Amino acid sequence: MKTKLLIFGITGDLSIRKLLPALKEIIGTGDFDDLSIIGVSRSQVNVEDLLQSSLGETSLLNKVSIFSMDLTVADDYARLKDFVALDDSEQLLVYLSVPPQAATDIVDFMGQAKINTSNVKILFEKPFGIDLQSAEDIIARTARYYTEEQLYRIDHFLAKEMAQNIVAFRGGNALFGHIWDNNSIEKIEVVASEKIGIEGRAHFYEQTGALRDLVQGHLMQLLALTLMDIPADFNWDTLPQMRLAALKSIQPADPAIAIRAQYEGYLDEVGSTNSRTETFVSLQLGSTAPQWQNVPMYLITGKALREKTTEVRIHFRKFHEAQSNCLILRIQPNEGVEIDLFTKTPGYDRQFEMQKLQFSYPEHTRLPDAYEQVIVDAIHSRKSLFTSSNEVLRSWQILQPVQTAWNIGQASLGTYPQGSAISDIIA
Repeated sequence: MKTKLLIFGITGDLSIRKLLPALKEIIGTGDFDDLSIIGVSRSQVNVEDLLQSSLGETSLLNKVSIFSMDLTVADDYARLKDFVALDDSEQLLVYLSVPPQAATDIVDFMGQAKINTSNVKILFEKPFGIDLQSAEDIIARTARYYTEEQLYRIDHFLAKEMAQNIVAFRGGNALFGHIWDNNSIEKIEVVASEKIGIEGRAHFYEQTGALRDLVQGHLMQLLALTLMDIPADFNWDTLPQMRLAALKSIQPADPAIAIRAQYEGYLDEVGSTNSRTETFVSLQLGSTAPQWQNVPMYLITGKALREKTTEVRIHFRKFHEAQSNCLILRIQPNEGVEIDLFTKTPGYDRQFEMQKLQFSYPEHTRLPDAYEQVIVDAIHSRKSLFTSSNEVLRSWQILQPVQTAWNIGQASLGTYPQGSAISDIIA
């Protein structure tokens, strides 16, 4: 089916850094010659200059056209509909690379302009609301014009190769399938640490914070992949339902054991002396699922930390303290699987040393970028790597007690030096 991709915000940072490079790779495969790109902008845009700034060349010049409009004027959406000229034999992907409030308004205008036939799909970027109530409102507004089948909520962590490999690793290897429960696992940590700070995004981060930026979406989804049941007849199309079942078993977070902190120097960066926006969060969760009862699960994220990594750490129960017990599923960087192993040190003495058993992709293997994956999956109507409405709402329900406590000032806000280790902050 011929596909038209409509990008709101084509001159924005996300489009320049991620979407246009991803589209270059997708079209470069030769499998998507019937894909065309329509960029929406408030002002006239020179396509050649746009491609040069993003790609450093203009190979997509014959694929991209620009439509100028005012996003707040209803009549302009009627003009947009005429410009797109969607035929019944075509499909339209609408990528909303704009702030969440603007995205919801655009959806309303498109619905009113009847750009909502069954061959239209909407791709949303996170965050999906700022709390439970706002998420419910956004979902209800969107449902006036579009069915759930037409909605593709992007969590680009889910589209990373290693995140998908969590399913393959667990479901395809009997060794780990037999020990994936509370009989063998002591605790689970899902960690996303960054070395950089807010990098000039003061306005965005002041409105968001670490809890909304990473915990509600990325980390909760990775935890769901880790906890969910994987049947022998696993079907990728059922992945959202299986993630949701895992999320439904997770108990609401306890604010009394949540850790909230801000890196030193943040106040200067945002130009405020009283900001209580957190740049570090550590939550402890638990599950009512029988196989996961009494296994503490930690979601940890922070900026301006010692290292950059996103990984799921599985800590197995030890028979004695001298044993190794950690399995790491590394999402980024250096995607792969790592297990700590004790081995005998080569030589005449009977000494042991720690080694690592690793799986990683061969050095020159090209892994598809997450944005390539989500665009291709949306073209093919594959929804397994997208977040459903029910998953969004359940994630916010889990976090609601913490948000409520923080909003009324019941939680302290610690500070930490830039370059800190996570262990130093949560000690």
